[in-house]
Amino acid sequence: MQNQPDLTDRTALLRYRKRSAANPADFLRRAVADEVHERLTEVNRTFSAPLIVTGHPEVWTNMPGATICADADVLDVKPQQHDLVIHDLNLHWANDLVGQLVQSRRALKPDGLFIGTLFGGQTLQELRVSLAEAESAVTGGLSPRIAPMAEIRDLGGLLQRAGFALPVADSTPFNISYTNAFHLMHDLRAMGETNALSGRLRKPTSRNVMTEAAGIYATNFADDDGRIKATFEVVTLTGWAPDDSQQKPLRPGSAKSRLADALGVPEKPLKD
Repeated sequence: MQNQPDLTDRTALLRYRKRSAANPADFLRRAVADEVHERLTEVNRTFSAPLIVTGHPEVWTNMPGATICADADVLDVKPQQHDLVIHDLNLHWANDLVGQLVQSRRALKPDGLFIGTLFGGQTLQELRVSLAEAESAVTGGLSPRIAPMAEIRDLGGLLQRAGFALPVADSTPFNISYTNAFHLMHDLRAMGETNALSGRLRKPTSRNVMTEAAGIYATNFADDDGRIKATFEVVTLTGWAPDDSQQKPLRPGSAKSRLADALGVPEKPLKD
């Protein structure tokens, strides 16, 4: 059986990240990191051995003592060495998303916490539509331009598949406005988030396609001031490495009291 081709060209992804480091647009990445820090303050736990899986370690300088690990296909981690793993806004580029989650869980000590962030399925929906319509109109075809991103309804199940206890997936929308589509694409380049799909076209996109896409974007997704809007959906995945101390769901039929008694109402038999 033949192996499936990789979704992401990691050589290109790393090249784009290196290029963006000279003049980064990291405001969104830092906002997501701040939200992760805020979530940690709500956890009644002190973490002494955190691991951060990231392609942008400069964002995490305010977490001294953390181990930094590149988001390679095979993570450079040892089993049960960390009480906290943060997977930092990289998972949408993973060639094996479940594999990344499994490796993260194995790096955790029992009852260790995992927090992973990634761009969700609503991200860049406006740009996706505009590019598809423009390319179809100008060339008569379509090519892969924006990575397929997982929907939040599927991601909680992936946490369970990876063996996490108490899995939770939630999303936060970031709505950002730009002067035009070219300014948005400039920022994506400065974020290191341009097209790194293995199946992408290997030649520059024609200016006619880009100009048409910018026009479609302005027509369909501009606000009252004429600025275009761009959606970034950030999904946060939270789970715990299993441990005997964690709460377990009760077995069906094991309740010691009736719901009607707790509510102070009479119990009525079900009708046939």
